[in-house]
Amino acid sequence: MFVTIFGSVEQGIIYAIMALGVYLTFRVLDFPDLTVDGSFVTGAATAAMMIVLGYNPVIATLVAILAGFVAGCITGLLHTKGNINPLLSGILMMIALYSINLRIMGFTLENSVGRPNIPLLNVDTIFSTVATWWGNLGIDAAITSALMGLGFEKVPKTWSVLFVGLIIIILIKVFVDWFLKTEVGLAIRATGDNQRMIRSFSANTDRLIILGLGLSNGLVALSGALIAQVNKAADVTMGVGMIVTGLASVIIGEAILGTKTIMRTTLAVIIGAVIYRVVLALALKSGFLDSGDMKLITAVIVIIALILPQIIDKYKERKRKAKRLADMRTQLEQGGNELA
Repeated sequence: MFVTIFGSVEQGIIYAIMALGVYLTFRVLDFPDLTVDGSFVTGAATAAMMIVLGYNPVIATLVAILAGFVAGCITGLLHTKGNINPLLSGILMMIALYSINLRIMGFTLENSVGRPNIPLLNVDTIFSTVATWWGNLGIDAAITSALMGLGFEKVPKTWSVLFVGLIIIILIKVFVDWFLKTEVGLAIRATGDNQRMIRSFSANTDRLIILGLGLSNGLVALSGALIAQVNKAADVTMGVGMIVTGLASVIIGEAILGTKTIMRTTLAVIIGAVIYRVVLALALKSGFLDSGDMKLITAVIVIIALILPQIIDKYKERKRKAKRLADMRTQLEQGGNELA
């Protein structure tokens, strides 16, 4: 059980990068961007293709971010310059990216025809490179012996993936927190709240929307590139339902920690992504569910995350009303006693 939860936390931290990208579009920009399902695979395909061709994994990951950024910008252009409905522009880009992703992965073949997946079993990735350096430090052995001493029978083979994931997500969170407080970030937030108002201040909302979508999908592509390197494979179907996963992470985190400040909200999104992966792993660990039920479990988690806060708010409101009525009765009784 400990190994299962540990693996879920590892995955959750990396998926949290994608969740932050979804947060930028759905919450900050108020744009229902479905490009995510395609740009996630674009990041994975671009990084995997370049790594297989011999490029440095870090450079491959940076190029993957750029590819996702471009995909998001095109979605923004379809909406702002092509006057296409936001939802439809994201769907169109997502469909187009399916074929584009096949072509990207096909660059690893001599005839460059599309291919559905790229294995990364015998190549160096960011995580394998760090794992080699990490292993020489002896940290894994020390942690393993400590956990064994506490009575754990099965322990993780390495903690290097968690170490790298934590560093990356902390850097991404700091960047997002800083960016949303800059002049451009504040303008993007204002665009999501009220486009007419921000236009009255001579702001170019089209550029802000394009930039916001580009940054969002750049983060999504980064998450896809890292997941491909962790799982040692990139597949054209790995992005299916990713938008729902991102929304689930955002909703769960906001329900638990709230949204009073930007720093608190981005932390909530990260924690929500981790909790989502842990709950998903525990659900699959039960006897009557298997991997084919993942999307059903995701849908149920999102439904619960959406409905539960409403039930809690209604319950609190009923308690407040009951308390007010009780206070009013007490005041009336005291007033009657004084008159008597």
